[in-house]
Order: sequence, then C-alpha cells, then structure tokens
Amino acid sequence: MKAVVVGGGGWGTALSQVLCDNGHDTWLWSHNPGKAAEMEQTRENPLLKGVRLPDALHITGDLDCLQGADLVVCAAPSFAVRETGQKIAPYLTEKTVLVSVSKGIERDTNLRMSQVLQEETKNICKVVALSGPSHAEEVGIRLPTGCVSACPDRAAARFVQDAFMNDYFRIYTSYDIIGVELSGAMKNVVALSCGICAGLGFQDNTKALLMTRAMAELTRLGEQLGGTRRTFGGLAGMGDLIVTCTSMHSRNNRAGILIGQGKTVEEAMKEVGAVVEGYYAAESICQLAEKEGVELPICNCAYEVLYQGKDARSVVSELMGRAKKDELLERTWM
Repeated sequence: MKAVVVGGGGWGTALSQVLCDNGHDTWLWSHNPGKAAEMEQTRENPLLKGVRLPDALHITGDLDCLQGADLVVCAAPSFAVRETGQKIAPYLTEKTVLVSVSKGIERDTNLRMSQVLQEETKNICKVVALSGPSHAEEVGIRLPTGCVSACPDRAAARFVQDAFMNDYFRIYTSYDIIGVELSGAMKNVVALSCGICAGLGFQDNTKALLMTRAMAELTRLGEQLGGTRRTFGGLAGMGDLIVTCTSMHSRNNRAGILIGQGKTVEEAMKEVGAVVEGYYAAESICQLAEKEGVELPICNCAYEVLYQGKDARSVVSELMGRAKKDELLERTWM
C-alpha cells in the first residue's frame, strides 16, 4: 500500500515511521522543501532528536508524491488544515482514505478538523480521525502507545487500524468521530491550564481537581454535539487528557508553566518553539460552547487569561469560589 503523510512536524514524522515499519511504501511531505531535503539527507527530524528515520522512508517537498496514494494522513497544525486540504484535494480519489491527526476546532466556523477536510475535498473520500495519548517523542522510539481510529464508516476505521497497528502502536476503532475529535481539541486547553497552575506553584491536588472538572466540561459539550459519553472516558478522552496534562513532552503544558511563571502568552509560545494548539483551541472551544449554550467555566477562564490578559491567580480564586454543586446531580457526568 502507498501511504503519504502530509506534514513534516514531529507527529507526522513519527506516524510516517510507523507506516514504514509496517512495510508500506511511505512518503513524508513537508511544506518546506529545504527542510525535506535536509531530513532526506540526515535521516532525522530536529523535532525528534536522536530518532533515525528508516532508510525506506521517502521524504519530499513535492506534492506529486500523492499520486496513487491509498492512504493520506493530514498532519498539519490545526490552523493550516484548510489550506492543506485545498492542496491535497486534486490528488484524492473515491478510493483514498484520508486520515486527520490534527487536534483542534477551526476558528469562527467551529468545525472539527475532519469536517474542514471534508469541505475542502468535496467529500470525495472517507475521512477518519486518529487520536489518543501519543507523544511523538515516544512513538518515535517505539514505546507502547494506543490510539483510536474513528469514523462512522466502520470499514474505513478498520482500514486505518490495519494500516497503523503493530507491536508498539495499538489501535482501537470507534464510530464516534465527534467525541474523539472534540476530546483531542479540548485536552490541549486543559493542558495549558494545568501548566499555568503548575507555574503558579500549585501542585498535584490542584491538577487532579482541574483535570477531573475539565472532563465534566468536555462530556457536557461532547454529548450536546452528538458524541458518546463512553468516548470521553477512553483513550481519546481521559487517556489523552492525562498524558498531555502531566508530561513535559506536552508543548501546551510547558507553555502554560511559563505563563504561570509570569511570561506573556507570546513569550511563552516563542520559548516553546513549536505550535501550541491549546492557544488556538481555547478561542474556538469557547465560541462553540457559547453557540451551543453549554457552560464551560474552566475553558472560559483559560480564554480570559490567554486572550484578555486576565490575571491567572485571580482566575483560580474565581473558579474555587463558584456556587456550591452536587457532583452526582449534574446534568451530565461520567
């Protein structure tokens, strides 16, 4: 099978290695021809230091590599997914399976990444979302990892499962693409928030409180949009939330720590040196929640800190002082 990964970042590179390990004719495309040429020569992506890329992996900056591809993986940052969809659309056919591995909600349209790709590719082929607790750095060194392949079309979800699954990369299938994608977007906002709390000097109790209550928010919004509650307690939901909120591999967590320590949002993102998806997702998630009439106190406070310059410590006090509630009597919960 011919597989093409569109996006030469750390995650796209790690996934191209998985496909190559599985014996597929695998191509990795970068929008930067210079970067592609450098990776082709050095067999390393600077974002995955120490990981030697397989000799069989083709690396290019030429989109013609998409010709005849059976599987295409879109690994662009969320803000570039629409543009990437436009670029790859002419190469897709009704037999192609397109996999979205970007985590976010598009600003203003409030569309999930698979929906953006469906729009730009005119629904010419099946679109599957692949998501879960999966740091590229760990997949790159072949540590055991699990993800979810989600699509209402079960055959397409199983096709992606078969393409990626091996002895270190375990894939489950799901029909709930709404819940899987929404989980992937919201957990980045929560990871930023957890990082901010750590930067302020708060410790494990605070992080556990924040993560658990954020999961309640995710469940509320997810069910409102048609997601399945079980998804949010699974790999794409709680699993991804845990790994992103607790690891220094997480760019969102690291950026949050810097903000909590007093850096501006711009300074923090510059110091992290890579895309901080939670920053973009915070605005989009709040837009979506307002449109749907769903209360998201934690996400709203994260938006106020990131976009309105609100003092982070005062936000924590605000959340702790909210009206009393009964956990078991909430409208939706795990």
